Formats: sequence, structure tokens, C-alpha cells
Amino acid sequence: MTHVVAEQDLFGFVPPSYSLPAEVDEGIIPLNLRDANRFVIANHRHHGLAQGHKFSIGLLRDGALVGVAIVGRPVARTVDDGLIAEVTRLCTDGTRNACSRLYAACWRIAKAMGYKRLITYILDSETGVSLRACGWRLLDSVPAQTWNRPSRFRADKHPVSEKRKYGVGEF
Repeated sequence: MTHVVAEQDLFGFVPPSYSLPAEVDEGIIPLNLRDANRFVIANHRHHGLAQGHKFSIGLLRDGALVGVAIVGRPVARTVDDGLIAEVTRLCTDGTRNACSRLYAACWRIAKAMGYKRLITYILDSETGVSLRACGWRLLDSVPAQTWNRPSRFRADKHPVSEKRKYGVGEF
């Protein structure tokens, strides 16, 4: 038996339901990218689908999915040394301490997979308290920039604003 969760996406369509293990009522669970992206589409304030991942996890409370994290290769290719991963999406429904639990679990999993560092970027308007609560530290401020370049056009689908880079591990 499984819990069935369905949500409405940003365009008003209800995607096919995804299944959660019935034996787990609370805690961190593995998710495939499709199911994690469904939660992101329904709940994230400023990002859409993640394009790929190394792993995705969810957080259950009382049998309901309350948050997801998607971890992949660093988006900035110059940062990718093979020993660093990036939390490219972290999204919750606002459940207390969900962000901290997901960030902490991402680091445990990444470390177990052999990664030495884990990074993420947050908007300058976000506090970073969930990251600091689980041992991450502020690494850098990143100026507002677009992905668009003269040599290759890119339409920005994200907020173009200053961001802060946080990390955990061996820096």
C-alpha cells in the first residue's frame, strides 16, 4: 500500500500522482527526479524543474511529503572538480525545520557518496538561517548576472539578483 500525493502545477494541470512508501510515515526518503520536480513545480517560489541530479530526497511528516532537495553537479562548470556537488533545488511547504533537515541529510548522503564539498546558492533576500543551523558557512557573495552571453543566448528563467554561496565540507 502507498500514500498517493497529487498536486496542481503552475498551469492548473494536475500531473499524475506519485507514490510514497506506506511503511515510512516520517523522515528522509529517496525520491526520483520526476517526483522531486513535481513537488518543486507545485511549491517553489522562483525556480522550475531541475534538469538533472545525482540524487533527490524528500521529507515526510505524518505521511505527507513536506519538502524535497535535489542535488547534482555544480551548475557553474568551472566549479566542478568531481568532488563537489550542489543542492540545485530545496523546496518545502513551510514546515518548521524542514529546510535544515533536508540540507543536513544532503550533506550526509553526499559525504557517503565520496563528495568532499557541497554548495548551494540562495537569494540575497533569504536569511540562510537553515544552512547555518546545520553547519554550513557563507563562502561568497555572487553579483547579479544573467546566463545570457554574446556567444550563446539564454533566456533567464530565474531571478537575476545577487546571491550568496554557502558550503559545507573541506574548503
